[in-house]
Amino acid sequence: MKSHLLLTASGPLLILTSHESLRDPNFLGKLKQKGIGKFVAFEVPVSLARERYGGHFQAVESDLHETDDLRVLDFNGQRVFQLFRFDELGAPTLQEQP
Repeated sequence: MKSHLLLTASGPLLILTSHESLRDPNFLGKLKQKGIGKFVAFEVPVSLARERYGGHFQAVESDLHETDDLRVLDFNGQRVFQLFRFDELGAPTLQEQP
């Protein structure tokens, strides 16, 4: 499982996914279905997300299945930006789908 902070046109999202790569066509297809075709993403260490979100993380994680491999952990951008510093995040990934 991986955790990523996505900066999208509609705002930041913190997600959990079982996809190994942000470039995975299946992952990108799921995002596109949700109206997300362009984003900047930062990997968030799962241990850090688990620590900062506590019980909420566990609830979302326990609901992540092979057939439902993308979960939104947080869609409140202000909270996400307060909980994580930029130096705690991985290198940015830029994605733009046609």
